[in-house]
Amino acid sequence: MRWCSVLLWLLVLRLGLHALRGLLPPGSLRGAAQGVSSVCRATYGRFFVGPGDEYGRRYSSFPAGLRLEMREMARSMFAFGYDNYMKHAFPEDELNPILCQGRGPDTLNPSNLNINDVLGNYSLTLIDALDTLAVMGNATEFQKAVRLVIDTVSFDKDSTVQVFEATIRIMGSLLSAHIILTDTKQPFGNMTLNGYDNELLHMAHDLAVRLLPAFENTRTGMPYPRVNLLKGVPPDSLNHTCTAGAGSLLVEFGILSRLLGDSTFEWVARRAVRALWSLRSNDTGLLGNVVDIQTGDWVGKQSGLGAGLDSFFEYLLKSYILFGEEKDLDMFNEAYKSIRSHLRRGRKACNEGEGDPPLYVNVNMLNGQIMNTWIDSLQAFFPGLQVLKGDIEDAICLHAFYYAIWKRYGALPERYNWQLQAPDVSFYPLRPELVESTYLLYQATKNPFYLHVGMDILQSLEKHAKAKCGYATLHHVVDKSQEDRMESFFLSETCKYLYLLFDEDNPVHRTGNKYLFTTEGHLVPLDPRFRKTPWHEFFHQEDKTQRSLQKLSQTRLRTANSSTNCNRVPEERRFSLPLKSVYMRQIDQMVGVV
Repeated sequence: MRWCSVLLWLLVLRLGLHALRGLLPPGSLRGAAQGVSSVCRATYGRFFVGPGDEYGRRYSSFPAGLRLEMREMARSMFAFGYDNYMKHAFPEDELNPILCQGRGPDTLNPSNLNINDVLGNYSLTLIDALDTLAVMGNATEFQKAVRLVIDTVSFDKDSTVQVFEATIRIMGSLLSAHIILTDTKQPFGNMTLNGYDNELLHMAHDLAVRLLPAFENTRTGMPYPRVNLLKGVPPDSLNHTCTAGAGSLLVEFGILSRLLGDSTFEWVARRAVRALWSLRSNDTGLLGNVVDIQTGDWVGKQSGLGAGLDSFFEYLLKSYILFGEEKDLDMFNEAYKSIRSHLRRGRKACNEGEGDPPLYVNVNMLNGQIMNTWIDSLQAFFPGLQVLKGDIEDAICLHAFYYAIWKRYGALPERYNWQLQAPDVSFYPLRPELVESTYLLYQATKNPFYLHVGMDILQSLEKHAKAKCGYATLHHVVDKSQEDRMESFFLSETCKYLYLLFDEDNPVHRTGNKYLFTTEGHLVPLDPRFRKTPWHEFFHQEDKTQRSLQKLSQTRLRTANSSTNCNRVPEERRFSLPLKSVYMRQIDQMVGVV
């Protein structure tokens, strides 16, 4: 600690001389000395931000007043999109924010899966936004919206929808809103509704029953990708489905089963997960991205963290956190080990050593060889998942890579070619994944860097995506041309995570409140009801081996927004950037920012 005393003495001497010359106001000398002393006590001098560090000057602090300003900007962004949807689009599924019109399924073109997989003539945007209204404390509008859903929405429709999208957007939101309505503690204010008789839970049940035919008549137990809500599986349905679509239903189906006391829904979801897990490569432990639900053959052998696989990994860990099923954690830990072994490139450590920045690439599931040189924007969710895992350091580096791309374009292209330093697919549909990881990393580190990232994202959206009646998809991230579509996840996720990032006093962050977010950003409490089921042994009849102390320690996971989780990164780290400036500059150069 001798160097600290010398540093403190030299700085005090220098500041004293300036003060004598009248260059410093009264009190500055003592405040500066205390500041250096706190750094010395923290023994983190190697991260000291020097006067020539442009990154340190930009990111190392964030005023409280600016935080409140950004919180209100996020609230206004949500309100502008939501109010215009209600005015111009409801009861249709989505808002076209440029022409101020509603959008429903493309009935004239059934092959338009980009639209028809998501839209089902069930007021999608209204349902998807329910818990965002509650998180923002808007009890009046939340109660009004719930009543509208109960009175006007029906799933008895001739609509063919994707099982995955209907589950995460519709069922997940109905369950989240139901839990908020019936929570005896009412942490978000009085969100109760007079005369409420579990209607949202009944609607979620009704939807799930209509999705069940997708799991029937498949040899593997994995579901068909699409189902007609009125007629069941279409006769011309494909046998091919993506891994994420078949294996990311367990959170919503599991919650529904445990609220109803009916194992059916959780059982079919778990059967699909087990079927996929059994098909992983014997050599690499990796899974592909497209599978035949009848034969179990891999149609797509690309293994990565983005489209087709992303939420499969996410739900292995989140299912464990919610339900306490240790098999889910075992699968996640094994999958994570394979991902680190075969997908990760670059130097070993995030914040130390020489070499290229860490990057996760797309490989062949059978041999781990790189298949292409692009990554997609959905992969930006992974740093947030690493926060839940506890791998904060690696999350910091991967997040910085995606933030650098955002800084270059003011948005994330759907695909970015890291070798060519250019977009491969140039549109940006207002996706939330980077915001989600930013929020979770801030909760884990409390580093002001992530508030600056959130502000950059918020201001970019306001500048480039705002349209006459809402926020529009960017058709091209370079020229910032717009498409006339505002997807429902903009309100359910992007706006929610931005708001929570800047709302320090939100009930979500209060001590004692522990929540998890679904892959669609819906809020779910860690409720003891979800960990007690009469069918536990039925799901887990295999013998269990003795778990080592190290493995037991891995099971003691906390949610990323839990107050106790903020101690994962040492307090002294908060005096500096989460990533050393030299490495941050390296990543910026890697994507052509500087």
